Amino acid sequence: MTLDRRAIDANLATMASWCAAAGLSLAPHGKTTMAPALWLEQLLAGCWAISVANEPQLRVARGAGVPRVIVANLFLRPAGLKWLASEMDADPTFEFMCWVDSIEAVQIMEAALADVAPTRPVTVLIELGHAGSRTGARSVDAASRVADAVIASSALALAGVAGFEGAVVHGVDEQSIVAVDEFLRQLVELHRALTPRYEVSEALLSAGGSEYFDRVAAILGPEGSETATPRTRVVLRSGAYIVHDDGYYRTATPSTRGAGPKFEPAMHVWARVISMPEPGLAYLDAGKRDVPYDEGLPEVQLVRRVVSDGTVMSLPLVDHELFATNDQHSFVRIPADSPLRVGDLVRLGLSHPCTAFDKWSLIPVIDDSSATTPLVVDFVRTYF
Repeated sequence: MTLDRRAIDANLATMASWCAAAGLSLAPHGKTTMAPALWLEQLLAGCWAISVANEPQLRVARGAGVPRVIVANLFLRPAGLKWLASEMDADPTFEFMCWVDSIEAVQIMEAALADVAPTRPVTVLIELGHAGSRTGARSVDAASRVADAVIASSALALAGVAGFEGAVVHGVDEQSIVAVDEFLRQLVELHRALTPRYEVSEALLSAGGSEYFDRVAAILGPEGSETATPRTRVVLRSGAYIVHDDGYYRTATPSTRGAGPKFEPAMHVWARVISMPEPGLAYLDAGKRDVPYDEGLPEVQLVRRVVSDGTVMSLPLVDHELFATNDQHSFVRIPADSPLRVGDLVRLGLSHPCTAFDKWSLIPVIDDSSATTPLVVDFVRTYF
């Protein structure tokens, strides 16, 4: 697997510019890459925070010195909460937020923190969910009762409202967009109801995966305010933009609807043709352990070959289909006039960054994946 320096730089700048124009803060999901070096680049590009999904990821973020972290999930392990309290006490500049969606969750957090008496409360966001999909209170009324429990707790502070619209639907047709918009309006309704009760000077209203962040901007964006009391910061959590893809997000990103920035794919896997045992079929030495396959199989893009005189041949591959994978092999259907030979190097475009990075612990960064002779300019370490 390689990352493309030129494309990453373009994506960072593009997303920063778009968020600034939309009046949104960006707290990208670090779980996408689990690469602190890339998190630092995102923060230097203007991101307000880094989001993570669980305690192990939070510990990586703290080890990397990330100053503001959102756990976009419930955080209920008692020993983990005690560790969190010690981190907050040791570093007064460290800012932390997580989600709660039930009175029971509030009680568990309160009991765990009571033993250590942190010097400042843990800030929490009320998570609003959707029937049949992941966590989150199932109605505005239920979420309001959770807020009551947070306000009654001396260990917690009510700081805002959050949700994940991507759990509502999995498509970008008109009906799916209508469902996403309805969910986002419920987040706004809950936020407005809780605004007089927030226990912080700046409340957060947060949503946004990598499919519908245009809708988050349209519906949540107007709720942002620096003059109201408390102020409201609208926080987008999209994470895939930094490397984008050649699969699911290429088809689902808002730019396909004319409503968002255009990103470039910055991640590829290079695999070698190891066998062509019969007409119309080639085998590559990359499989399920190397490439994502949960949101579509990789795309065959080009062949690279060093010829006998030392020059490099690089050709696009048309009508070549990677149609199956097993643990260590990919199956590629090839046309009769395919230029492929055993030993050739093939560049694959990937689908779904979140299940690409976890397969690689050290990833070369190359200057330009489209160059005839790409040059390695850096390495990125992942921590899964």
